[in-house]
Amino acid sequence: MKERKRVIVVTDGDHMALRALRMAARRTGCRVIAKSAGNPTPLSGVELVQCIRDAEGDPVIVMLDDNGDSNQSGGEEALSVLLHHPDVDVIAALAVASKTSSVEGAAVDFSIDRYGNRIERAVDKDGCESNSYIVEGDTVDILRRLDVPVVIGIGDIGKMHGMDAPERGAPVTTAAIEWVLHHATQARQSAHNR
Repeated sequence: MKERKRVIVVTDGDHMALRALRMAARRTGCRVIAKSAGNPTPLSGVELVQCIRDAEGDPVIVMLDDNGDSNQSGGEEALSVLLHHPDVDVIAALAVASKTSSVEGAAVDFSIDRYGNRIERAVDKDGCESNSYIVEGDTVDILRRLDVPVVIGIGDIGKMHGMDAPERGAPVTTAAIEWVLHHATQARQSAHNR
């Protein structure tokens, strides 16, 4: 039986985020579905599954963006398809913070700050620790309604006042992906030991 492809969902779709994710993927041995980038995400859940199946390597990074439209359910529908598809194993989501209003946000299990450190609370767009466990962002609300195994907060990918610049190796995004892989390895070992 074919093993399910592991997937990391990122709630951002802009060009700078894609550049940073490509760099982080190169540094961590992952693959990015570049076709998933865009504001909003140009592919349906079914199309994303096909791209994931076709991708070489594992895990695969998928970008989801609803362009800040609270009425648009395309990103949520796509994530729901990924979470329930038998060929896909969504292992984590990076909840990308942004300066936005009228959003609920989503609770995080932990965050990665602008220095690449793991912290227990949420972060803002600049990757600074907030006083809350809720990350607010354009597309983050979709994570509230769906059961993603682990949600990790992160600032604006590829930016954070240059701290995560692709030219610098996207260190914050790289650290977040490394934490996802670390968490997934621990979860797998824990399941194996039961």
